[in-house]
Amino acid sequence: MKILVIALSGIGDALMFTPSILKLKDDIPDCDIDALVMFNGVKEIYVKLPHIRKVHFHDFLNSNKLDSLLFVLSLYKKYDVVINVYPANRKEYNLISWLTGAKTRLAVEYLRQDKSNWGSLNNLRIKEDDSLHNVEENIRMCEKLTGEKVEEIPPLQFPVDKSDLVYAGDYFAENGIKENDLVIGFHAGCSPLKNHDKRRWEPEKFAELGKLFIEKFNARILLFGGPEERNLKTRIKDVINSSRVISVNSLSISKSAGVMMRCNLFITNDSSLMHVAAALKLNIVVIIGPTNKNYISPWKTNYKIVSLNLDCSPCFYYSPKPLTCSRTDVKFKCIKELSVNLVFEKAKEVLEAKKVNNLLN
Repeated sequence: MKILVIALSGIGDALMFTPSILKLKDDIPDCDIDALVMFNGVKEIYVKLPHIRKVHFHDFLNSNKLDSLLFVLSLYKKYDVVINVYPANRKEYNLISWLTGAKTRLAVEYLRQDKSNWGSLNNLRIKEDDSLHNVEENIRMCEKLTGEKVEEIPPLQFPVDKSDLVYAGDYFAENGIKENDLVIGFHAGCSPLKNHDKRRWEPEKFAELGKLFIEKFNARILLFGGPEERNLKTRIKDVINSSRVISVNSLSISKSAGVMMRCNLFITNDSSLMHVAAALKLNIVVIIGPTNKNYISPWKTNYKIVSLNLDCSPCFYYSPKPLTCSRTDVKFKCIKELSVNLVFEKAKEVLEAKKVNNLLN
């Protein structure tokens, strides 16, 4: 059986499908699994996965429609099964699946805007369940395909190789990060697509949080994020104004992951790097505003969620439409009024629970 995994919706979603790749290979040992991706970070992860045979890469966002169509048609009739990674409720993804000509096209039947996004182009589906994690929804699709139940879902898979660890070791030496330092990682960004930058906690609050960790525990603060988030990291670094803050500007997500592994704690918005941190089994504090926490909580790692739990939350469910807020008092109050002290106290709880008290003294 030849299977194509369509993972076009970003790094976090691609990572949350990695347990399903293990499930497919366990249940169908002789299957060939390929992937179709359009972000370099996803390609970088998937080419390292041992059960992925080949990764097809095409930049759909920056290619003209004819080139994209010809690329998709080059996959015609090459696969028996195509799986649209959850969540991928866009008509473009469903159309790509249909154009492959695969006999079996597996996807989730979405509760919102499924019909307008041509969900019926898929012919093997499961009904979306808002109470489940994205990982669980993906596993349910695989169970639908194989007819085999999974007893225990594995963790996310993010292979970190020797070169990534060597890079990280050199990085720590160059920046004077010692073995007994308390190292806190921050990710203040997230995808800006579909207005999702409204999910971000303000960089000024990350800066105030960093000042607290430096003042109370002499911590080292590492600022993570992609090339498009360098200005965001610079704002935080400038406000803290301390030599104990470093902006991590590695050229690949794997190299960033190697550095992330040193963090005693990773504090982040709901973002792709949150899922990378979960795959690396880090201690995580995740700041969540409008998102349905059932969907995206860090999978199979130690974490705490910081949220105001307003009556109007969650208001973000999977839909192709941009993120909006219906409040009339404070727009996106759920994230804007979440205090630095609340995040700091939750972070201390995680560190104390993981017995890093010697670093907190």
